[in-house]
Amino acid sequence: MTITAQAPGSEDALSDRPAAVRGRSVLLTPLDVDDAELLQQWRADPVAAHALGSWPRPLTALRERIERDIGNNDRDDFLILLPDGTPVGHTAVFNQDFADATAELELLLAPGHRGRGLALDALNALTDLVFGELPLYRLQADTHAGNEPALATLAAAGFTREGVRRSVCLHRGRRHDVALLSLLRPEWEAQSRPKAWELPTPRPVAG
Repeated sequence: MTITAQAPGSEDALSDRPAAVRGRSVLLTPLDVDDAELLQQWRADPVAAHALGSWPRPLTALRERIERDIGNNDRDDFLILLPDGTPVGHTAVFNQDFADATAELELLLAPGHRGRGLALDALNALTDLVFGELPLYRLQADTHAGNEPALATLAAAGFTREGVRRSVCLHRGRRHDVALLSLLRPEWEAQSRPKAWELPTPRPVAG
């Protein structure tokens, strides 16, 4: 299923939304309750459903969850936008534990915008935001052990594969292994790429 990732009637509102952080070709803006319908469409995509392993839920439940998470101090969700305001995905930092200085990340791209390097750009922007603004030391991410695009993106962002949780999830009657990866603050600090705040304002991406 291909999604043209612009919610009807929302173009002006999206282009005016404040950026929490900018990447080379995307920007992240805080997720709002009104983004629930868009997020539900993306999560219904077969690739996303397999990766997330989520049970189908009504739109009302998703809106309520987003509203609840907005007031949750251990989770922050962001919509991934192109410079022209087109929404192309969702990312989040969650399970923020400030005692142990750890957190987890997740990222989902809309089907029509995969394979263009946007996931890596968004992931770099998110790690810059987290390590640049929060006193965290370790970021963790996981994905199906056979999800080569996700593993390649995480590796390109500096994440180290620590191991595999065997047969940890069930999807369509089959059990799947999940790979565990992490990025530590010193590893992020040692990266030679410019940090998000050092980048120029991104230009619109050609269709």
